[in-house]
Amino acid sequence: MGNVFGRKSRPSRVTEQDKAVLQLKQQRDKLKQYQKKITLQVEKERLLAKQLLNNGKKEKALLLLKKKRFQDQLLDKTENQISNLERMVQDIEFMQIEMKVMEGLKVGNDCLKSMHEIMSIEDVERILDETQDAVDYQRQIDEMLAGSFTQEDEDAVLAELEAITQGDDVALPEVPTEPLPEIPQAAKAESEWREANEPEREMVAA
Repeated sequence: MGNVFGRKSRPSRVTEQDKAVLQLKQQRDKLKQYQKKITLQVEKERLLAKQLLNNGKKEKALLLLKKKRFQDQLLDKTENQISNLERMVQDIEFMQIEMKVMEGLKVGNDCLKSMHEIMSIEDVERILDETQDAVDYQRQIDEMLAGSFTQEDEDAVLAELEAITQGDDVALPEVPTEPLPEIPQAAKAESEWREANEPEREMVAA
């Protein structure tokens, strides 16, 4: 329970413009309801006036028609008020969109300013100069290599490239076919003596 009552309320996202738009729409809806009600009433009074004329009650029919005329004027005023409210709602909503666009532009401008502060024009020019120097240096190396190679070197490089491309085996050094040199007699006798005495050493160690 303590957590429920102690929880901080989040700030409302409803702005004053939103409240104003809501109130305008509510007023517009009430006027439309009133307009519908008056329209039905005018239609009934017109039918009643016609019935009074048929019954010979011209004075009462004329009175109803005057009342109907007044209600028709009310309907016109109501229609104008509804149009004004709808126009005002559209203006406010469009202004909200413009405000959001301006906020986005402001954020973008601030971001650009920050980027300009991080990297100045001098830094950009220095990087471009260094890049151009590297390109020039590589070009000089290429020209030097191209000038020092003979046609024979070029053909050898192209042949090696062709062999690698086609997957040819690389030539390996040949394995010697001559027999290995024999071990000297003294070294051979010492090796045989060590092999013969190895079991005795293991027994003494045990």
